[in-house]
Amino acid sequence: MDFNKVSLSLTLVTLLSATLSLSHPGFNFGWGGNNGPFGGPPFGLYPDVYRFSCPQVNDIVMSVLEKAIAKEPRMAASLLRLHFHDCFVQGCDASVLLDDSATVVSEKKSLPNRNSLRGFEVIDEIKAKLEEACPQTVSCADILALAARASTVLSGGPNWELPLGRRDSKTASLSGSNSSIPPPNSTLQNLISLFKRQGLDEVDLVALSGGHTIGVARCVTFKQRLYNQNGNNQPDETLEKTYYFGLKSVCPQSGGDNNISPLDFGSPAKFDNTYFKLILWGKGLLTSDQVLLTGNIGNTMELVKYYAEDEGLFFDQFAKSMVKMGNISPLSGFNGEVRKNCRRVNRSN
Repeated sequence: MDFNKVSLSLTLVTLLSATLSLSHPGFNFGWGGNNGPFGGPPFGLYPDVYRFSCPQVNDIVMSVLEKAIAKEPRMAASLLRLHFHDCFVQGCDASVLLDDSATVVSEKKSLPNRNSLRGFEVIDEIKAKLEEACPQTVSCADILALAARASTVLSGGPNWELPLGRRDSKTASLSGSNSSIPPPNSTLQNLISLFKRQGLDEVDLVALSGGHTIGVARCVTFKQRLYNQNGNNQPDETLEKTYYFGLKSVCPQSGGDNNISPLDFGSPAKFDNTYFKLILWGKGLLTSDQVLLTGNIGNTMELVKYYAEDEGLFFDQFAKSMVKMGNISPLSGFNGEVRKNCRRVNRSN
């Protein structure tokens, strides 16, 4: 065997792989996987995609978010929610960031997003800094995934190895945003169905709902529980009484739709398992929170109890479920594009 020729061949393959990775984030020769050339997927997500093309990507994301969250702790939850509202529509492709244009009807106008989705300016700032450091390299879809992880970590939650290499959609879906994102008054059956549609199971549903351990909700999202839960002008009977009276003072029967209340009043800016403890005490803010305990379908009640008892178990599963959610129908390889501006598609040459 001519070892010099073998060595030269391996060197050329390595150079080709690195060149393709630099030119096309998301192109993966697949060292270590199990179904493409050399054992891995040729187009897929993997953690080291920016190792050579933009090694400072995570440092830039973290530095912007440290300042943004220190200024407004609520921003962490807003960015986590932004990633969720992106992935559930047409996959994790940054379609949620697109503004209206001649070819795009923005998802920002959908019922789940209108007047409530936040954090776009922070994403803009991250993108601007990344374009300075590594032009046209890091996709907006990856920025959303990185920002969601960083927001979790900076709030005291778990870290995880994050597969990267998503590319950005050239389209958005207003109708998909209206129909695919679980509403706050969802029944448990509806939640399970909407998650299943995305390839997510009951464990993912309960773990990802735990993201409500940080952030707030508007009065309009829980008003029904206070005044007319079942169409009989009565409150939701699963609401703990003192909590119910406290919420009424924040959310009157008429008006006040944009008044806010923390989803986890015990530790609203800290990523922990208090959210699950509150649900056990009848103090989940949204219908979609409380039905995880009271819905009487599947294993969600047991999962709420497990996570309330064991924060480490919750953190471990939340990280796994975030990776799973972040893998919903990503664009990779030569599909989509890497937007220069996250709010609009690139102009054709």
